[in-house]
Amino acid sequence: MSAMTFTEKLNQLGTRYDELTQQLSTAELVSDSSKFQKAAKQHAELEEIVAKHREYKQIEKDLAGAHQMFLETDDAEMKQMAHDEEKQLAARKENVERELKLLLLPKDPNDEKSVIVEIRAGTGGDEAALFAGELFRMYSRYAETQGWKVEVLESSPSSLGGLKEIVAAIQGNKVYSKLKYESGVHRVQRVPATEQQGRIHTSAATVAVLPEADDIDIKIEAKDLRIDTFCSSGPGGQSVNTTYSAVRITHLPSGLVVSQQDEKSQIKNRAKAMRVLRARLYEMEMDKQQAAIVAERRGQIKSGDRSEKIRTYNYPQNRVTDHRIGLTLHQLTEVMDGKLAPLVDGLVRIMSRSDCSRSWPGRKRFRFSPKAQHGREWLCYLTSWMFALH
Repeated sequence: MSAMTFTEKLNQLGTRYDELTQQLSTAELVSDSSKFQKAAKQHAELEEIVAKHREYKQIEKDLAGAHQMFLETDDAEMKQMAHDEEKQLAARKENVERELKLLLLPKDPNDEKSVIVEIRAGTGGDEAALFAGELFRMYSRYAETQGWKVEVLESSPSSLGGLKEIVAAIQGNKVYSKLKYESGVHRVQRVPATEQQGRIHTSAATVAVLPEADDIDIKIEAKDLRIDTFCSSGPGGQSVNTTYSAVRITHLPSGLVVSQQDEKSQIKNRAKAMRVLRARLYEMEMDKQQAAIVAERRGQIKSGDRSEKIRTYNYPQNRVTDHRIGLTLHQLTEVMDGKLAPLVDGLVRIMSRSDCSRSWPGRKRFRFSPKAQHGREWLCYLTSWMFALH
């Protein structure tokens, strides 16, 4: 059987989209929540492609009309107008066709997921802890602009009001697709509040972004868990040091340990700890399939040392520089206030293309499972083919 053409593939997707539109209004599907969610997700994924294809077909129709007018009219002025319109429509058609081809490329299966973000103070003592707190505020503000929900799962404050570490869940639409390149060492250069002589200090904090695993992604057996309860520690509250509300979960096969004590309820602490454990186990599964990618990311954040930075925040110069893509913005105040779009969009645009170029057939730096490798190679081949054409 011969492979489908570009137009046939788009027509097939349009037919599937119309079928899903009808199914979503049926009582049978509405009554089954799991099937309804699956169909609704697929419908949403196809919506942008179908809308773009309809735009493409309308341009083709308008282009044919303009060309027909150019051939049939005898009026010189009308002929010129038809010719100009034909040129404009041809350019639009080319752009829309390129966008359609990009929409048809395989996507990272984790792009739609929510994330667990872990921020820890690195080199720099109290100043690093203050910076870690400001990074968390930056991501929280950015999440607000995207309509995402931020939930703190675990935190450890420092003596000066910063954060030694914080673990938070960020939930929303396509969170991982935007934040996945934030993992690494973030370096700050500024005069600390505790500095008496006005000298600039350099400190660092590490950021790790993990796709949050669903129940269907990771199966955790009860027999593989050891759950211990203990009294919470920290300031204030009747439950502190009086009730066994804190929870420590040990995953015996992997040796992973997760503790949670932020809530007064043992049940809530246990639920939060399980979310973090599931995300970390999911990352371990990803490690097995993408060993080289994860090794590179962990190599960047392994110690939190300043020299391992992926990004520098320079306060005296009001400058932020992402060293991976060579992007410098003199808008540090705005960036720390959550206006991350220029950095996030630049990283997604350039780093995704970089990942692609490093996973050609025969390249061994990044490894994938056979199925993922096949998809990634096809994606890279098609991407380079399209850029060669256009």
